[in-house]
Amino acid sequence: MALLFPFTETWWLYGLFVAAVLALLALDLGLFRREASETTVRAAAIWCAVWVSLALLFAAGLYQYARWRLPLDAGPTVRPGFDAETAAWQVMLEFLAGYVVEYSLSVDNIFVFVLVLRYFAVPARYQYRVLLYGILGALVCRAVFIALGAILLQVHWIVWLFGLFLIVTGVKMVFGGTDGVEPERNPVIRLTRRLLRVTADFRGQRFVVHEGGRRWATPLLVALLCLEASDIVFAIDSVPAIFALTREPFIVFTSNIFAILGLRSMYFMLGGAVERFHLLRYGLAVVLVFVGLKMVWLDAAFDGFPILWSLGIISGALLGAVVASLLVRPRGDGASAKEPVT
Repeated sequence: MALLFPFTETWWLYGLFVAAVLALLALDLGLFRREASETTVRAAAIWCAVWVSLALLFAAGLYQYARWRLPLDAGPTVRPGFDAETAAWQVMLEFLAGYVVEYSLSVDNIFVFVLVLRYFAVPARYQYRVLLYGILGALVCRAVFIALGAILLQVHWIVWLFGLFLIVTGVKMVFGGTDGVEPERNPVIRLTRRLLRVTADFRGQRFVVHEGGRRWATPLLVALLCLEASDIVFAIDSVPAIFALTREPFIVFTSNIFAILGLRSMYFMLGGAVERFHLLRYGLAVVLVFVGLKMVWLDAAFDGFPILWSLGIISGALLGAVVASLLVRPRGDGASAKEPVT
């Protein structure tokens, strides 16, 4: 089927979206963050609400665009027989389902954020800057992964391969435990320390400094590279997951980016409370197995699995895991944070 957002015809939509995101980030960094300061829970909650509201407004905009465009194209992205109104709802629900999946899978990133920032003993007033630049890197990373995914999924057996990969990943999430990320074993960090001189302590909020006629990396840069490496790992799971819900690269890209944009604020809002959601991995496992089954079986069995059902199953699994985490106490205390690197 033809795409509603073919890049050759709607490149300007991609451009406008990226420009708007970069403008918001530049405004955030330049206007609200001229000096390093610690982010309060209240400010983080406000920004969380802002990003979620923007995502919902964007979903409404997609609905209006699809409602206008589909009558002209005779419904290119939906099953034959869908009227323009129903097809527009389909497009909006695909975005919302993708956004929920990406946002929920991004919660795993928060656990990594907590570990890495503690490991490198990044002061609270500098954490916002590290995460902000981490998002800029994630934008590029996700764009590359989505472009590759859109090309690969044109081959039918690749769809099956991605689906089986998600199922295996979900099963491993249930039975494989919760092994933590160990920054000292990260190959990117090892390579950085071999190629660059790293200062013993921080130099304010700078990533690179010149001292003694030489260029030095700071621990802040090493922490940033560790976060970027972890995002590549998470993208391997999250990008195929959303392609199970929609084949529109534009919807995949925008839902990914909105989820990433809200991740910083969620980190500062939850803080140390993120460990309370100890059963969330089971909900995420259900989501991954479901979207994997959707790719390899459900779409063919139902001639296109209803997107509203998908959204309900995904939301129900995540909500159930969150409620269960709040009601059931963990069996033991989590491992203590590692000693900071000096």
